[in-house]
Amino acid sequence: MTARQRPIAGKPSVIRRATVAGRLTLRPSTVRALRAGSIDKGDPLATAETAGLLAMKRTSELIPHCHIVPLTASSVAISVDARGVRARAEAESFGATGVEMEALVGASVALLTVWDMVKYLEKDARGQYPRTALGPVRVLRKYKGTRSPR
Repeated sequence: MTARQRPIAGKPSVIRRATVAGRLTLRPSTVRALRAGSIDKGDPLATAETAGLLAMKRTSELIPHCHIVPLTASSVAISVDARGVRARAEAESFGATGVEMEALVGASVALLTVWDMVKYLEKDARGQYPRTALGPVRVLRKYKGTRSPR
């Protein structure tokens, strides 16, 4: 059997939006370092927001069956709480296929960027990550239609 994308040519172009939320659980000491702005590699929050936006635009390059989706709007917001970091990604397009994969990739890459920048604080004596965890990352809302859902 040959892998191929499902045709979308016959589907109507409409407004499509998706909102995704995700979490990165970190050690309390890492959370304190984030809040203090004392991460060796720089500002993980600003870097993560940029990385998430860039990743959304490349989703079709990362996931083989995703169609190229021209985004009309996108955002990634990162926040720190007592347990770690939260990401919220929103994607919008006017087209024939949804944007939930773009939002999922944006949130996931944003959180992975934070992990990369703080991993030196998360490792235990054996170089492992016993407390660091990615997830859940989930779709909060998906919209398809012609009227604004906001």
